[in-house]
Amino acid sequence: MAGPIQAYFVCGGKWHDMDFARVELLKLLGEDPDIRTRVGEDFRDTQAIAEADFLVTYTCDLDVSDAQQQALAEFVQGGKPWFALHGTNSVFEFVEEGVGSPRTHQLLMRTLGSQFIAHPPIAPYTVTNAKPEHPLVKGIEPFEVSDELYLCEYHGEIEPLLETRFTGEATGFLDLEWPDDEPRLVMYLHPEGRGQVLYLTLGHCRGRYDMRPMMDVYPEVERGSWESPVFYELVRRGLRWASRGIDAV
Repeated sequence: MAGPIQAYFVCGGKWHDMDFARVELLKLLGEDPDIRTRVGEDFRDTQAIAEADFLVTYTCDLDVSDAQQQALAEFVQGGKPWFALHGTNSVFEFVEEGVGSPRTHQLLMRTLGSQFIAHPPIAPYTVTNAKPEHPLVKGIEPFEVSDELYLCEYHGEIEPLLETRFTGEATGFLDLEWPDDEPRLVMYLHPEGRGQVLYLTLGHCRGRYDMRPMMDVYPEVERGSWESPVFYELVRRGLRWASRGIDAV
């Protein structure tokens, strides 16, 4: 009998309800009885990551060291899958003029295939299918979510799966103006060496105490795409892809 499928799940960082996301993603990982999951709040346990069969991340604004970035690059380049959600590609710098996205984690962003730059105020937007015959998104019709609409820079080869459109201002960010009417990717695949990264930008959530020290109590609990059945379907497909390969999706 084959052994269990070993997952390493990193859930940690700032400005989001990591407790909520951690529980929801662990429940989804637990739907497959063959998956055994180790959990970390950051990327410091590079040995445990290297030993895993696949990596899942829900993070935001983590300081990832050079050694950790190298370990993550080697993980994917060596042929293993990484399913990255929401803010994994974010690094923030808060200055008087607004929020910047410094290019300080270049190897991490090259491995992921993108870097978060800004998002407009949270509001409903429509997500469309960029590759309807791909197993990861086959049968996914256009759907509306109220989430952070990620505006990113991209690195290397990118295979778009889901996208949306946006022109306007990303209020509060240094990169304020986004005038070009071009696809804003919501889900994509990025090959890196012998492995791949699957990135899904959806998944914003925030609780009452997640904006400290900026504000003591956030005025409302936000669940974003977690209120959408389509989001859960996409995450389930991503986990099957990561744990068992594209044929299992």
